[in-house]
Amino acid sequence: MRADRLLSLLLCLQSRGQVTARQLAVELEVSVRTVYRDLEALGAAGVPVVSRGGPGGGCRLMDGWRSPLLGISAEEATALLAVSAGGPLERIALGDALAQARLKLLAALPASGREDTRAAASRFHIDSQAWFRPAETIPALPVLVDAVRRDRRLRLTYAGRDGRTSERTVEPLGLVAKAGVWYLIAASDKGVRAHRAARIAHAAPLPETFLRPDGFDVTQFWTRWTAEFEASLDRLRVTVRLSKAGLATLPAVLGDAEVAARATFDGEGYRLDLHFDDPQAACRRLLGFGPEAEVLGPPEVRELVADTARRTAARY
Repeated sequence: MRADRLLSLLLCLQSRGQVTARQLAVELEVSVRTVYRDLEALGAAGVPVVSRGGPGGGCRLMDGWRSPLLGISAEEATALLAVSAGGPLERIALGDALAQARLKLLAALPASGREDTRAAASRFHIDSQAWFRPAETIPALPVLVDAVRRDRRLRLTYAGRDGRTSERTVEPLGLVAKAGVWYLIAASDKGVRAHRAARIAHAAPLPETFLRPDGFDVTQFWTRWTAEFEASLDRLRVTVRLSKAGLATLPAVLGDAEVAARATFDGEGYRLDLHFDDPQAACRRLLGFGPEAEVLGPPEVRELVADTARRTAARY
């Protein structure tokens, strides 16, 4: 992650004084060009980096300048510690680094407030995993994380929904965790795409690095991509009326704990609009409610659910 690398670069300059760009590239395991880009980013962020070429030259921080991290407040430290605990980064290759970062952050606080800050942060927990859905197994995730950090090209073996595999060479730009599901954002000859990480059967790092697109932002791309993806789906809206018991079983039947908040009471039950890919998919899912749900529309879904229920009852 670039933020992680910039912090490592800053701490290196702060602890070692003058260092050549080549030495920094070796220590951070990136190219010299990447080091110069990161030094420019630090300068743009207000860090006074001084560079001098020629024999005996190198990069250093302006004399007397120190990172303002040591002046962090207890409230700021509490927020950082809270959001960094229990999140998706705990389960990937950056988990150990995250634990070390928390220790360093605590060590930077005054001793008098250290325990209070630790106790306050422990009262918050982030659980990003969706209800009733086990965490996906992603054997290639450590390789993906490393390639994203180092701007290293990858050769992927990707399994499609139909079970067929294909190979592709990509430039990994970032990783996104959404509701416990990881996605690799990568550029290739087909453009920038989002790939579900669990479908990557194998990832092999290639020796060459790549230059990231100027101005590319993972968050902005993901926001735009998810909006386009949701808009492209041909969704069938189905209106249902649920009993109180049916409303309570929504998370178990649909795997979504938040959809119940959209239900409104109409005097007879809890009315709710749900979305499915097609009538057959709607029928299969809605039958899981048993008699606790009634399909109000569209008519073809109502008739399909009723006919399937009659044929099921006849079998028994």
